[in-house]
Amino acid sequence: MRQILQILNPPPRVPRPASPPPDLYFHVAPPAPPRSCNLSRRDLAIAASSLPLLVSSFGSRQAQAIEAPTTSISTQEADSATGGCGNQPVAQKAFLDISIDGEPVGRIIVGLYGDTMPFGSSRFATLVTGAAGISYRRKEFVKIVPGYIQHGGVRSYGVDAELAKRAGSNLEADNLVAEWEASSKKCRGTKNVAGSLGLVIRDPTKPPPKLKLVARKGKLEIDEEEARTDPNGTEFVIAINDSPDLDASTLVVGKVLEGMDVVEKISRVKTVQENTSSPYFRVAKLIGDKRAVVAERGFNRPYSKVVVTNCGLAD
Repeated sequence: MRQILQILNPPPRVPRPASPPPDLYFHVAPPAPPRSCNLSRRDLAIAASSLPLLVSSFGSRQAQAIEAPTTSISTQEADSATGGCGNQPVAQKAFLDISIDGEPVGRIIVGLYGDTMPFGSSRFATLVTGAAGISYRRKEFVKIVPGYIQHGGVRSYGVDAELAKRAGSNLEADNLVAEWEASSKKCRGTKNVAGSLGLVIRDPTKPPPKLKLVARKGKLEIDEEEARTDPNGTEFVIAINDSPDLDASTLVVGKVLEGMDVVEKISRVKTVQENTSSPYFRVAKLIGDKRAVVAERGFNRPYSKVVVTNCGLAD
């Protein structure tokens, strides 16, 4: 190391004192050429082999100087960093008994955010108790992906709609959408974290309505044709892992308190494999082939029958 420093930083030259001239005859020597910084091959090899050591030691010293001491973040600080939506109080509890192909696999207990999500938690509570005239009882899970499981909810037509109408229930999701918009403005970061319970209230993949001319009473009017209907706010999802892709469609109304092992059992059920990467499917969907739409609805659908056998409010 000392040799390298001497090579890279040679000592300054000190001028020699002029010698007194001879008495009679003297000879003026030509000026000495300036000393060059030519290095031998051996010196260059030593310097090149030691240069990475110098750089690494310098970099480590800089990193030690820049690196700040790590500090732990408390739950309250983490909650404030996510806009106050990370750890909401639970107002009431509900349970879901699950069976796979007729075999009971356990119970899921969820806590509902009644104070911060009044419309969403109220919708879920009326559906687990049957107060809406219909309930999640004997309804199936229709979608299982690595990040979450999705329940099919109740239908906005047929027998479910007739029973809800008799009970005076409204299956529209207008209030839920308004609550979702307010929550999106208030809460930052991922809202559908692992273990969260959410209602599906939007379809982000829904195409915009098509404009068409229709004749009404002898006049041409512009009408909007919807490609498909919006969710009715009764389908729910339970996140297995943090799923930020659900934030654009799901209103978080609670979280799983007990039974995540049951959720894991559901996630391991075999499903219909996706075929979205197939060029035939992409072309069929691009040209609007209805067979592609029907096939897409079956993707990630479980082969086994995963059913909510019983549900209600828990103590």
